[in-house]
Amino acid sequence: MKIALIGYGKMGKAIEEIAVNRGHEIVLKIDEYNLTDFNQENISQANVAIEFTGPHSAYENVKRALQFDVPLVCGSTGWLEKLDEIKKLCDEKKGSFIYASNFSVGVNIFFEINKKLAALMAQQKDYEVQVTETHHTQKKDAPSGTAITVAEQILENLRRKKNWVNQISDNVEELEIISERIDPAAGTHKVKYSSAIDDIEIIHTAHSRQGFALGAVLAAEFIKDKKGIFSMKDVLGL
Repeated sequence: MKIALIGYGKMGKAIEEIAVNRGHEIVLKIDEYNLTDFNQENISQANVAIEFTGPHSAYENVKRALQFDVPLVCGSTGWLEKLDEIKKLCDEKKGSFIYASNFSVGVNIFFEINKKLAALMAQQKDYEVQVTETHHTQKKDAPSGTAITVAEQILENLRRKKNWVNQISDNVEELEIISERIDPAAGTHKVKYSSAIDDIEIIHTAHSRQGFALGAVLAAEFIKDKKGIFSMKDVLGL
C-alpha cells in the first residue's frame, strides 16, 4: 500500500516506522515546509492518506484531501465543530473517510468499557463522576479529543449530567474534565465514579505513540478499497 503522510511531526514519523515495517511505502510527506507539494498530482500516487497535524490546519487538510479523491484517515483533534461539514463533503464526493479522536486499539476498547460503565451507573445517583486526562506539555488542545469522546459517551448514558466543562465545577449537572500537562506523559485518561462508600475507576495509560500510530495504519489498511465514512469500531470489529 502506498501512503501519503499529511503532517510529519512525531506522530507522522511513528506512523512511517510502523507502516514501513508492515510492508507499506510512504510516497509523500507533507509538513509546514513543503505545503505546495500537497497537490492532486502528488497525492494521486497514494492509495490512502493519513492526516495528523493540529487544530489550526486539520480542517483545510482534510477538505483538500477529500477533494483530491484520496481515502483519508484523520487523527487531528481540536477542529470537530466542522466535522459534520467534512462528512457532508465526503458523501458528496463519494469518498472514504475515517476520523478517530484516538486510534489506539486499547483506547477504543476503553471507550466501549466507558459506555458500559456509564450505563450501569445511570441509576446510581450516590456516585459523582469526573474525567481526568494527562498529556505532555506540547499537546496543543485541552481537553484532549479522547477526553471529549469519553465525556460525550458518559453524557449519552448519564442523563443527570447535561454538559462537560474543562474545570472544577460546583454545578452537579456539569461533568468535569480535568486537563493536566506533564512531561513526558504520552497520554493517560481516567474516569472515576466516587461515593461516600467507595470509588470505581477505569484508566487507560499509553506508554508511547506506537499504539496510536499502529491504529492509524490499521485504519488505512481497512479503508484503502472502501467507500464511505467509518470509525475505529468498524476497523476493530467492536
